[in-house]
Parts: sequence; C-alpha cells; structure tokens
Amino acid sequence: MANRFRVLLLVSLATLAVDQVTKYLAVSRLTEALDGRSGLARVEGFLSERNLDNDPPVEGAWRRSTRPYRFIEDYWHFRYVENPGAAWGLFSTLPENVRRPFFHLVSVVALGFIFFMYRQLEPGQRAARWALALVTGGALGNFVDRLVRGYVIDFIDWHWRNQPGMRWPTFNVADVAICVGVGLLLLDSFQPRRTVESVTPGGQVV
Repeated sequence: MANRFRVLLLVSLATLAVDQVTKYLAVSRLTEALDGRSGLARVEGFLSERNLDNDPPVEGAWRRSTRPYRFIEDYWHFRYVENPGAAWGLFSTLPENVRRPFFHLVSVVALGFIFFMYRQLEPGQRAARWALALVTGGALGNFVDRLVRGYVIDFIDWHWRNQPGMRWPTFNVADVAICVGVGLLLLDSFQPRRTVESVTPGGQVV
C-alpha cells in the first residue's frame, strides 16, 4: 500500500514546493512588496497580506506588478497578478465571505476525489499515477494560496503581440502541473487495458 502512494506523495509535494518557490520569486522580483526585507522577514512578507507599514490587508492594494519582465517580447512576459477567482477569473466578483469558503470547499472535495481515483488505478497505469500526482500538487499549490491569502498568485503571461483576444489568462506553475496531469490522463484513457486471462484444466485460455 505504501509503494502505491509513493509517487502521489513525492510528485505532489515536489510540485507544491516548486509552485510556492516560483510564486515567492514572482512576489520578490515582479513587485516591491519584499523590498527592504531580508532573511525570514522576506518569507514572512510573502506569506502575509500586510505591507511593510503593517497596514490592514487590502487585496491587490500593495502587491502590484511594478517590475514586469519581458522574457520573449510580444509573446511571453512575467507579470504579477492576484486572481481571487478560478480560471479566467470566474467567481472573482463574489463577496469575500462567500468566495473563500466556496473555493476551500471545492478544493477539499477535488482533492478527495483525486485520492479516490488514485486508489482505483490498476498497477499498470503508471502514466495515470503521475498524472493524478501532478494534478494533486497543482491543486495543493493554488489551495495554499487561497487558504493563506484568499487569492491565487499568477505570473506567466502568454499573448500574441498584444492583439485583442489573443492573450491567454495569466497562470502559474500549479496550473501547468494540472494541465499536464489532465493531458496525461487523456492519453492514458486511450491505452488498451489488459484483460485478466484464466486457464481451464484442459489448458484452454478463457
């Protein structure tokens, strides 16, 4: 049983770690929120919703994308964004006292469903194990954001020459892991499954 869940544990925790480290770098490099801090104070600032003056937290009020980075001009930028909703900003306009519990509940239910699916996998479904582990890590990454701050940190901005309607919603490493995991699940669904064969006393396979 422990070996069955080793991939889930290791891959999901590694994905969660990479996601949170890249979000820390996004806050550190693309905003001024951590300027003037050092050591553990920078980590505290990353985990906190408060600014350097310890003012009450105001969503989006002090972590602004003040230093966007053009990785590939006209196509790929790094830009800090706070997304209080789901993909494409869905449900972002809900009141905070409704939005936070709603997303917490959805995240817990989704993680429980993934765990259930993982237990149902056959021994030969290796791609599906990696897929569900990646989806779990991505879901945990965004869940931690919502749990700590009430919004998800996005910073990868893909677009086509700033043309209207040619900009993909800003995303993060957790979203990438979820998309890759879903893609692997789709590939696994097309793989033929071996049927269990039995042999009769006469030597015939049934």
